[in-house]
Amino acid sequence: LMIKFLDLKSQYDSIKDEIDKAIKNVISETAFIGGKYVAQFEKDFSTYVDTKYCVGVANGTDALEIAIEALNMPSASEIIVPANSFIASSEAVTRQGHRVVFADADSDSYILSIDDVKKRITPKTKAIIAVHLYGHPCDMDALSDLASTYGLYIIEDCAQAHGAEYKSKKVGSIGDVATFSFYPGKNLGAYGAGAAITSNNND
Repeated sequence: LMIKFLDLKSQYDSIKDEIDKAIKNVISETAFIGGKYVAQFEKDFSTYVDTKYCVGVANGTDALEIAIEALNMPSASEIIVPANSFIASSEAVTRQGHRVVFADADSDSYILSIDDVKKRITPKTKAIIAVHLYGHPCDMDALSDLASTYGLYIIEDCAQAHGAEYKSKKVGSIGDVATFSFYPGKNLGAYGAGAAITSNNND
């Protein structure tokens, strides 16, 4: 018996009527880009994550690039990224003209090692990308303390942790800005690419 890693057909069959109705509404109203359905999703998702703001974007890599650009850091800033993550976590840094500084992963949780992050901070460090992996949130208290001490931004990469909580706070609501991917294989997948940026910062 072969068990598929991802069986979107079975998932679709279980909610077919609801999905078909939603797609029909989008098509009949030609609401393909932006519009009320995206606005409603942004509102609902920001409520779910418990942030003031949510912006829908095309994919997770775009979300990371836009989030980094929005922080308006000096060119060639150093951004600490976990060594154990999908390539987009570091690719977004270099595509925005900054320098990736890899930090080791914790051997038990496979997420950022706080001790190693401390060793990687230099005067050029401007941000840390906290990748919440396998549904496990990073140690956000320790990262927040480091960010406060050294004047750093925290970017949460929540692409594989939708709905995860850190001390009763949803991931995506703790750092300065956060990104989510809705690629079909993610914890909360769409029928195609999609992503979102969340923040409590109006700027």
